[in-house]
Amino acid sequence: MIKITLPDGSVREYEQGVTAHQIALSISEGLARNVLAAQVNGQVWDSSRPIEADAEVKLLTWNDLEGKNTFWHSSAHLMAEALEALYPGTKFGIGPAIETGFYYDVDFGDREFSSDDFKQIEEKIMELARTKAEFSRTAVSKDEAVKYFTEKDDEYKLDLIKDLTDGTITFYTQGNFTDLCRGPHIPNTGFIKAVKLMNVAGAYWRGDETRKQLTRIYGVTFPKQSELTDYLHMIEEAKKRDHRKLGKELELFAFSEKVGMGLPLWLPKGTALREKLVNFLQRAQVKSGYEQVITPHIGHKNLYVTSGHYDKYGADAFQPIKTPQEGEEFFLKPMNCPHHCEIYKTKPRSYKDLPVRYAEFGTVYRYEQSGELHGLTRVRGFTQDDAHLFCRPDQVKEEFKKVIDLVLYVFKALGFEDYTAQISLRDPANKTKYIGTDENWQLAETSIIEAAEEKGLKTVVELGEAAFYGPKLDFMVKDALGRKWQLGTIQVDYNLPERFELEYTGRDNQKHRPVMIHRAPFGSLERFVAVLIEHCAGEFPLWLTPEQFIVLPISEKYEDYAKKVLESLNNSDIRGLIDSRDEKIGRKIRDAEVKKIPYMLIIGEKEMNDGMVSVRKHGHGDAGSMTLEEFSNQLVKEITI
Repeated sequence: MIKITLPDGSVREYEQGVTAHQIALSISEGLARNVLAAQVNGQVWDSSRPIEADAEVKLLTWNDLEGKNTFWHSSAHLMAEALEALYPGTKFGIGPAIETGFYYDVDFGDREFSSDDFKQIEEKIMELARTKAEFSRTAVSKDEAVKYFTEKDDEYKLDLIKDLTDGTITFYTQGNFTDLCRGPHIPNTGFIKAVKLMNVAGAYWRGDETRKQLTRIYGVTFPKQSELTDYLHMIEEAKKRDHRKLGKELELFAFSEKVGMGLPLWLPKGTALREKLVNFLQRAQVKSGYEQVITPHIGHKNLYVTSGHYDKYGADAFQPIKTPQEGEEFFLKPMNCPHHCEIYKTKPRSYKDLPVRYAEFGTVYRYEQSGELHGLTRVRGFTQDDAHLFCRPDQVKEEFKKVIDLVLYVFKALGFEDYTAQISLRDPANKTKYIGTDENWQLAETSIIEAAEEKGLKTVVELGEAAFYGPKLDFMVKDALGRKWQLGTIQVDYNLPERFELEYTGRDNQKHRPVMIHRAPFGSLERFVAVLIEHCAGEFPLWLTPEQFIVLPISEKYEDYAKKVLESLNNSDIRGLIDSRDEKIGRKIRDAEVKKIPYMLIIGEKEMNDGMVSVRKHGHGDAGSMTLEEFSNQLVKEITI
């Protein structure tokens, strides 16, 4: 007999070789019908795989991320089977699960392929799904694997096999399709009830532009047709909220090929919004004891060699800038933290001086491949709301908690109420990815875990997601459509102070190393604005919106009064403009609605004579007449955060 420990802490005994499916059956038939896979001692297994020793087991369903990933990876295999049946001779690259579904990279040879073929493939996928073919796992030797795919004439699988170790190779078969795969998979194809192929694109084999371009087919599947219907509705809503579309309509930002891909241009209205965000955070930082600093857009190569960024990212950075005479090498700044370390070193520090908190809205540059650029969410030049705190070891947890408070203040002010704090730690199986001692990593990880617990945050732990120099707390925010975005981040770092030989004099009159905390509540202004646009569909909180009102005179006769209204409200620090076009009032109202201007002030004979304004609220219609003072007081109250 073996002991199986379930997530609630209960322990059950089963015969050796029991499967996750059998464990589920022993609990309830309803659970067994919904189990897609199982997590066994932290690894995801097929629900039919025998468990031979004592283990911690979590049964995975559609409600678990790992369950969805297994479902979608199995769907990629099913799509490959459909493609092979419809287009004999097709060759396959890789077919992983992704955040919203799956894709498979396919070589159709000389055959033309487009989204026009989707319907036929979807029908074939569902035909195969209804056969309820089981996914069966087979361990094979490297020679057997090579022989199989040589006979199949699939050079892509042979290329993958070259990197595999004999004794670790497995095949999975469902129906008439066999693939090279580690797994795991769902029990059978019958779990898949709905499918939609979403997109087709090109992808170089193994991301190498010198190799053949394959056809990448994206799809998504669900265990219920109703869930696919809901998902497609959400996709349509997302298109309406797309920050690239709204950014253009609201005149916030633009891109220019002459300036360069991934380098946004902030237009006047976008700049006003951005500056509001900057001023908002700067005020909060001043209250929290931060000092503002400014550092250059470039740095000497040696700066990034010292920090470790050159070794980790140098090959992926923009090409170095060489001075014409001395031949020195400079890089476009990829990070602000090395510069802040050098600011810390500008004078001796005492334990009484700490913590020191430096903040900078610093623009950094990182090379992203052109195919990965996406509006403001993936760019090559972006501004971080960066700060670095230098503190004593005994101050780390308290400072970390204060930063959590600041991040949550930002989220509340901007309407992000649904979030999870992700504790991103080292992958213990791959420590070569990181710099620093095990002792310092342990101290840093413990500080983050304890601070998050004491602040009562809802947390998840992710191994392998730490920065190369330290663990971090990443805030995963859900937007209005339920999509997750990584926004604010806080990191504890014992390593950069070591590499830069930072010091302070302690109570004992000896030299000590400070601990460094990196933090960015927005993450980057570009990404934050993109997420905010999509979250609120371009209808920003009133305090943030570039134009809070627009004055709409019914005719030219009332323009002088319109100017007085504008001047009066501007004097109350309320931002607006006048629509003095020679258009009918109905057209002016419609245009203001499209531009999502929160308040429209309509002015005619009666309003001018009575010293009033007729107010309409965006999306709500007529709000009645009121004096300028009443309207001003209402807006000031609504704007106050």
